[in-house]
Amino acid sequence: MSPHTAVAHDSLRGFIATRSDPLIRDENGEVVVDLAEYAFLQQDPAPSADAKLWTHSRHTAAHGLFEICPGFYQVRGFDLAAMTLIETTHGVLVLDVLSCNATAAAALELYFQHRGRRPVTAVVITHPHADHFGGFGAVREHLAEDAAIIVPRGFREHAISENIQLGPAMKRRAGYMYGSALSAGPEGHLGCGIGQRVAAGPMSLPEPTVLAEATGERFTVDGLEFEVQLTPGTEAPAEMNLYFPAGNVLCMAENALHSMHNILTLRGAEVRDAQAWSRYLDEALRRYGAKAQVLFATHHWPTWGNEQIRDFLSVQRDLYGYLHDQTVRLINLGCTPREIAEQLVLPPALEARDCAQGFYGSLSHNVKGIYQRYLGWYDANPANLWPLPPQDESRRWVQLLGGAEAALASLRGQLDVLPESGAEPAEQVDTGQLRFAATVLNHIVFAAPQLGAARELLARVYRQLGYSCRNATWRNIYLTGAGELLHGPVRETGGSRIGAGVDLSTMLDVLAVRINAPEAWDRPLGIDLHATDTGARIHLRLSNGVLHHHEVDKAGDTDCCPPAQAAFTGPAAALPGALRGKLETVQASGDVAATLQRLQRIIQAPDPGFAIVTP
Repeated sequence: MSPHTAVAHDSLRGFIATRSDPLIRDENGEVVVDLAEYAFLQQDPAPSADAKLWTHSRHTAAHGLFEICPGFYQVRGFDLAAMTLIETTHGVLVLDVLSCNATAAAALELYFQHRGRRPVTAVVITHPHADHFGGFGAVREHLAEDAAIIVPRGFREHAISENIQLGPAMKRRAGYMYGSALSAGPEGHLGCGIGQRVAAGPMSLPEPTVLAEATGERFTVDGLEFEVQLTPGTEAPAEMNLYFPAGNVLCMAENALHSMHNILTLRGAEVRDAQAWSRYLDEALRRYGAKAQVLFATHHWPTWGNEQIRDFLSVQRDLYGYLHDQTVRLINLGCTPREIAEQLVLPPALEARDCAQGFYGSLSHNVKGIYQRYLGWYDANPANLWPLPPQDESRRWVQLLGGAEAALASLRGQLDVLPESGAEPAEQVDTGQLRFAATVLNHIVFAAPQLGAARELLARVYRQLGYSCRNATWRNIYLTGAGELLHGPVRETGGSRIGAGVDLSTMLDVLAVRINAPEAWDRPLGIDLHATDTGARIHLRLSNGVLHHHEVDKAGDTDCCPPAQAAFTGPAAALPGALRGKLETVQASGDVAATLQRLQRIIQAPDPGFAIVTP
């Protein structure tokens, strides 16, 4: 029996079944996903939410096993992304494996329950975002002996660069974007625009065995044939679409969804190329548009019918082309990012389409991303060349306004119509007034963080802005900011970002960006590492606060290296731990204690809960 609404919509088409137990738990029994927490979305939209976002979230919340067409299945709603399962002659190909092992295991078990237990004959991962590969550990247990792990070229490098060196800051920002601390409900979390939540749990980084190198390349896995279209620089630096001749099925990875996507994601990432994105969509339309009968992506629900697919791809192509071309036109008229974001609107034919709505990406922050890609952060106005840091600037602004108490009193009179509880939207306050109030109150909070009344009023303003947003991630950011103003940062628990399986050189790069350079300016240091399993001999040198590392000659020629104060020998995976004092599985020589003490003194651990809405 379906737990979902009876209203006909493509998000429910092909529904087979869902879990009887709505709680998905990890290996320690901790709940990582509650499939029942969004049942309230079956009700009429609440006044504390944009009605279109509410309806869209109802569709993304649909969970369970769905048949796309004969032999093609998806598990949706268990995680932010979807897992696609395509039956081969003797098993099943798994396309994208969700965020963590717990949700991936639950998705596989649901499929096996209704389609029979069978080996995984191949894994295909469309791009290097963690919600598409993090659950590989659970899939690994079901791999056939000769199963291939197929990814687009550049996959592993980009998976590591995005999730390792900048992982701590990106995870903190993602907590705002995805609203991980918000409770589901009409006044809280509705979803993330492309799914409900990112599941929190241990992740795995797969080791690819096959790289897709070129568009048009064909693969055959246990009788199943497919062709790839590489789309680098679109939704990810390495990404690929796939076409399956059997059934005329087209997979658009994350390049064409039922929402506008991000040119610059708010959690932070490389800026994407909107022009290339549009061109790759046009290429997909020309290569496969005449024959595709079913289109699916790695988020949202499929599109059926050749005419509907061609229309859908045309809208998506025009959307990203329009964003790019019109932003560049306005740049060349001298407009700044904020000016472009305020004046650029979509043409009526695109604005009318749900798949062009800003449920996930937004026109406002996307055009700023395009500006950043071409011209960077500076808008050419000298006033913005050398601004003060936020807290210093705020103190001076508040002093100019007559002090924190006077500025707050002035704003209170303008915002008396805001409800105290935040449960209802304030119809009498226009969004422009709220946006300006947020700017001024932010200055007051940064200038006088001890002033609780300012934090409370800013939280009310953020709530109202959140309730007015059609964009799910903007709503999450505003509501998360409101919560942290009143209660402080929430320290996230759950699995850490990817670490296992990462090569030694990358882990040493991570260590280098943890060095507190001012503490290390005059502390030169040398360390030798020998990885017994790979044979690598690496010399670390601390110079002027920079931790360099390089592999020395296999014969051990270190004439170009200064003397090392200590040396560590052991498996490559154990050597980063040895630098933190974990010596159980390594051999150490030299002045080990003093060297480790000096190193630990200058390593600065990231702050997973650094302040965002307060100084």
